[in-house]
Amino acid sequence: MKQRTMEPIASREKEKQTGGHSGVLVLAAVTIAGLVVCILLAAPFLGALTWALTLAILFAPLHARIVNVVAWPNLAAMISVLIVVLAVAGPAIFVVERLIEQAAASVSLIQERLRSGAIQQLLDAQPGIAPVGKWIEQQIDLPAVIANLASWLSNAGAAFARNSAVQVIEFVLTFYMLFYFLRDQTTARRFLTERLPLTTAETERLFTRVVDTIHATVYGTIAVAAIQGILGGLIFSFLGLPTPLLWGLVMGLLSIVPVLGAFIVWIPAAIFLAINGDLGKAAILAVWGAVVVGSIDNILRPIFVGDRLRLHTVPAFISIIGGLVLFGMAGLILGPLAVTITIMLIEIWAERDRTGYPETLE
Repeated sequence: MKQRTMEPIASREKEKQTGGHSGVLVLAAVTIAGLVVCILLAAPFLGALTWALTLAILFAPLHARIVNVVAWPNLAAMISVLIVVLAVAGPAIFVVERLIEQAAASVSLIQERLRSGAIQQLLDAQPGIAPVGKWIEQQIDLPAVIANLASWLSNAGAAFARNSAVQVIEFVLTFYMLFYFLRDQTTARRFLTERLPLTTAETERLFTRVVDTIHATVYGTIAVAAIQGILGGLIFSFLGLPTPLLWGLVMGLLSIVPVLGAFIVWIPAAIFLAINGDLGKAAILAVWGAVVVGSIDNILRPIFVGDRLRLHTVPAFISIIGGLVLFGMAGLILGPLAVTITIMLIEIWAERDRTGYPETLE
């Protein structure tokens, strides 16, 4: 009697576990809905998550050395994060200070030259451009334009200050997440290995490809920025502009940020030269900055990054630019990651098609 009673219970339990087709569909729908909600929840933190992962991978060797010395995981992760903060925040603060000084000096110089009439004297002293200068004077109220420009700069500065608060929050979140990425990297790796529908060898290939992609993207970007900084510093030195080493360094650091670039430095410098009457030098700097420094980024970045990613220049270029369009700054990493991981997964499918489905996943 007891045996008969247990059989229906076991049968019902088995049905609950299998669920039939309707149960599987419900479970799949709920799982997909949960994934969508999780993606929406994580979307505001995409930038912080991306840069935290990037920094965790780049500084993993350093953290491993610290772990060998410091026995406590929390303390080791905290020390690593502090080192990364100093390495990232120091150059950022340096560049911002230099740009603020440059902007303030440029605005003051233009206003002073307008008030003193030096710009008009410069135009009158150049017979070739004097008619152009007179036409500009008749058609455009330069003092009003400069006043509007100053007002726009003031508003832009206020907007930058507001956006800076958002950037500071993302900055803090990045290093907050970096702490846990460094501390719990072994646990996270084991979790992904157990959950991904890949063999152990395929999972290791995936991890290796992610690390290689991030290294290639970051170090390729740094290499291009270094070349742009050197070219910018050389033209500053050739034209006799002050502190070419400093401004070459600033241009190189700005070139790392795709939305900005070295033009933030060389355009005001060209204007400065033109206002001082060095029109030839201003033209040389403008042509060099636009043609050489500006275009070299689009030429070298896909080549450097593509070679290390084992990608053709065209998909490498599309992955970087398309990633920036879709994801903003985080797209610098996410774009190449998406392309290289997708190509790797296609390679895995091709291998399985040739050799058969792995027995461990059947």
